[in-house]
Amino acid sequence: SACGKSEQWLQALQLFLDMAECRVTRDIITYSASVCACDKGDQWVQALQLFRDMSFSRLEKDTITCSAAVSACEKRAMGT
Repeated sequence: SACGKSEQWLQALQLFLDMAECRVTRDIITYSASVCACDKGDQWVQALQLFRDMSFSRLEKDTITCSAAVSACEKRAMGT
């Protein structure tokens, strides 16, 4: 979340990926924070990949995560 607020999407994504290597369980909060950070960093491909991966992890998507995914889709449509 802190990385997303400061627009450090790459650091947020790396922390998220490091969680799996350290066998730390990723939950709705960590997925949402990562999707939001990627969206704010105009990294719509990564944001949508994480959003899709949530389904494989059998996590329910919340309003925050869905809003970030919609925003990422809008950026894709606008070509940014």
